Amino acid sequence: MPKTRLLTEFGIGTSLRRQDYTAAARRAVEDALWRNSINLAELFGQPKEAMLIDVEIAVQSPDKVDTDQVAAVFPYGQVKVTASHGGLDVPRPDAAPTVIANAAIHVSLMLEPAP
Repeated sequence: MPKTRLLTEFGIGTSLRRQDYTAAARRAVEDALWRNSINLAELFGQPKEAMLIDVEIAVQSPDKVDTDQVAAVFPYGQVKVTASHGGLDVPRPDAAPTVIANAAIHVSLMLEPAP
């Protein structure tokens, strides 16, 4: 059975003062998830644990993202998180920059191709 992507959600998160790339990434994932109820697994007669969740995080310093902490946001599914260069660090005159993270969450299932 091939891996079939069924949906993609997007989110944005920030760390306003602490320059915490992991916190910004977690908030981006929460932004994408908290306004949706993803019932795909049940729709296809599979358990929620069967969902393959690929998370892409974009920040200016991807090496500062703890991908395990970002993956811990998800209550179920097989989660893989990758961090790459992107997002935005907004300079502030009197402090560390504000960190903006972008998240793309791809949800897939292993499905038989349609006849």
